Amino acid sequence: MEESKIIEDVASNVSELNISLDTVWVLIAAVLVMFMQPGFAMVEAGFTRSKNTVNILMKNFADFSIGVLVFWLVGYTIMFGEDIGGFIGKISFFFNSNGINGITDKASLMFQTVFAATAATIVSGAMAERTKFGIYLIISLMVTLIIYPISGHWIWGGGWLSNLGFHDFAGSTVVHSVGAWVGLAGATMLGARLGKYNGKSNAIPGHNLALGALGVFILWFGWFGFNPGSQLAASGTENALAISHIFITTNLAAAAGAMTAMFITWVRYKRPGLSITLNGTLAGLVAITAGCDIVSPGGAVAIGIIAGFVLVFGVELFDKVLRIDDPVGAISVHGLSGATGTILVGIFATEGGLLYGGGAGLLGIQIIGVLSVAAWALGLGFLLFFILKKTIGIRVEKIIEEEGLDIYEHGETVYN
Repeated sequence: MEESKIIEDVASNVSELNISLDTVWVLIAAVLVMFMQPGFAMVEAGFTRSKNTVNILMKNFADFSIGVLVFWLVGYTIMFGEDIGGFIGKISFFFNSNGINGITDKASLMFQTVFAATAATIVSGAMAERTKFGIYLIISLMVTLIIYPISGHWIWGGGWLSNLGFHDFAGSTVVHSVGAWVGLAGATMLGARLGKYNGKSNAIPGHNLALGALGVFILWFGWFGFNPGSQLAASGTENALAISHIFITTNLAAAAGAMTAMFITWVRYKRPGLSITLNGTLAGLVAITAGCDIVSPGGAVAIGIIAGFVLVFGVELFDKVLRIDDPVGAISVHGLSGATGTILVGIFATEGGLLYGGGAGLLGIQIIGVLSVAAWALGLGFLLFFILKKTIGIRVEKIIEEEGLDIYEHGETVYN
């Protein structure tokens, strides 16, 4: 009897230790993902003009703060609450559960909150240098309140795409594409920056590529919380092996995306361009995020290479053909690369992928999921921007855009 009690006590202690370890890992990963926020801020600031830098930084602080508050208020339960018809979670307010579900519920709230804030901040880059600050606050609110959590529920909260078998491990579509498609709606409704298209597409260089490069390195670093953290556990050999594998696939895809974009520009334009190489790194990271857990290292390299091609030609498509002004390439990096990476899961997944004898079933499901989320985010994005444009206006006045949003919108400049 005493021996049985000892065994029970040991098992209980091991279980508690596992919960503690898993919870701490998820919180560390959450901090890494939060650190991506200054990465986004530096990329966006570096890729745009100095006269708008305060505005860029303010937007990144604001969308993170709004995301934190709104996701705690109601967004988390919309996304992860009890499923209602495969579409939305059961809504409750002021999430404050102390329950334990593998990890503590509050650790889950923290981890998912920083993901929601990431989706919102992606919108900022596509709309940079000509959007009213107050309008951007409304957009951030709507993304974290409705657009992101509802489509997120479809995939991560037990909704209809989850039941269909759609696979997006860490958010190529759930997070990145959603933000990009809302950004595409915004960039289209706003129109191009002054002087961008005068018969031809004119380059408007960013003011500090050193900031941009620093931002990309920060994002690359933070991605090791974004992807491996989505394992949501670190205890036990199985989780340790999974996390290690995800670290490798994430890293390889980033490097492959960077080198592919660099060599393409080297061949096409006779010079290896820094800005496109930086975005190639991000494209590789975004693309691998969906399948980082179920593709091989070789598959990760292939996905990174494909993402590099998609990035370069996607930027050219939006800039020179469609004439949609995206100052930082956010739509190509997060939208096209996110969609591509999610679809490629159906090809490169070691279990169920087309190249591994799985047939076209998973590939078809991935395509359905990508198109459905794109339709949702684009549709609501266009509706929201249309209403705002017809009522209070979404674009700053010409003189403000010419002289810079910093002084007119915020009353200060970043370089004094």
